[in-house]
Amino acid sequence: MNKKIATQFADDPCHTPTVFTHNHRRLHALLLENDVWLRAYDLGWLMGYPLDERGLRKLDPDQHRVVRLQKLGDSLMVSESGAYALLVYHAGAHTRQVREWLTQNVAPTLRDANHLGYGERPTQGLLDWAGDSLSLLHWQNEPWIRLRDMPNVLLHETRQSLQRQRPWWKRASGFLQI
Repeated sequence: MNKKIATQFADDPCHTPTVFTHNHRRLHALLLENDVWLRAYDLGWLMGYPLDERGLRKLDPDQHRVVRLQKLGDSLMVSESGAYALLVYHAGAHTRQVREWLTQNVAPTLRDANHLGYGERPTQGLLDWAGDSLSLLHWQNEPWIRLRDMPNVLLHETRQSLQRQRPWWKRASGFLQI
């Protein structure tokens, strides 16, 4: 990291990031001034491209900054708009999944965690399941999983139960035999 940038932020407070998991890879993210900020190194791993100071030259100055993170020290961070700009610049099939995950899981979870009145209204959370993060909705003291995420949750159980069951045609042929 550039010494000039590191000394510029030496007096900043230490922030505690929220850790998200996507395809067995971690992403450290936090909400600063109601804006989502993502750790550039982690985002680069998710995208498949190294993101350092040189890689962030494509961004405007307000789309990246150095933030002191707990246990990680000074880390280069990318704003939500900067992350989307990088995902467009490095477009591909895998970056589409990352963009959808950021839009549907990471950003809403960070914003919901910042609001007060947790029990009064539904809030979004995460469930780490089989190396991935699934969206949860916390409402009326109950966790709710989206219907479209249920195949991910039940895939293993379904495969096991299908292997144990006899096919329908074998069961039907048993009734037809006299």
